[in-house]
Formats: sequence, C-alpha cells, structure tokens
Amino acid sequence: MGYSARRGFTNGSQNPAGSRRQAELQQRLAQMQADMNAAQKEVEAKEFVATSGGGAVEATANGKRELVSLTVKPEVVDPEDTEMLQDLIVSAVNEALRQAAEAMEKSMENASGNLNLGGFNLGNLSL
Repeated sequence: MGYSARRGFTNGSQNPAGSRRQAELQQRLAQMQADMNAAQKEVEAKEFVATSGGGAVEATANGKRELVSLTVKPEVVDPEDTEMLQDLIVSAVNEALRQAAEAMEKSMENASGNLNLGGFNLGNLSL
C-alpha cells in the first residue's frame, strides 16, 4: 500500500468503478435539480383560491406565495364590525398561502423522488 498526496493511501489500483459511480451520482443529482427547478416553476405559475365567510371573502395567491387578488362582497362590509371582516380576510389569505406552500412541498417531494432532504434544509431555498 502506498501513499500519494493526490490519491491518499492506495493499493496500486485506481478503482475505475468508483469513478463511474461518482459520475452516475453527479448525473442523477443534476437531473434531480433540473426536475426540481421545472417543478418549482410549474407551481409558481399556478394560482390558489380560498374563501371564507361562505364565499364573502375570496383570496387568490400564486405559487410564489404572493397575494394576487382579494375580493370582498359588499354585503359583508359592516362599518360597525370591521373585526369580523379582518378575520375573514386573514383566514382566506392564510388558506390560499397554505395551499400554495403545500403544492410546492408536494412538487419538490415528487421531483426529488421522495428523498428525505430535510437535513440539507432545502425547503427554504429557491433553486
């Protein structure tokens, strides 16, 4: 067994099978990243609609978790009870954003082949 600064300790062989496996792994990781990027863009283009108060308030968010539109029916607007209107708006917006986040999470799980990548904290990244 010898030592080389470049290869470390070796037994004289270069282990081409290990190099092939590493190249295959890198290729699969590159494909997974491309799949995840495509899945992310697909979800970001979608819109998620949620209502509250029996349809009195409707919130629409996109896959980027941005509020796109908010519709309030005139009959729900009561100057004497603004707290109820605020609660309805918050409820509808939060549900639309939750739907967008859930869709992104499922999309990333599918693109990654359901690998558990939690240790890499990839859930907060925009690839």
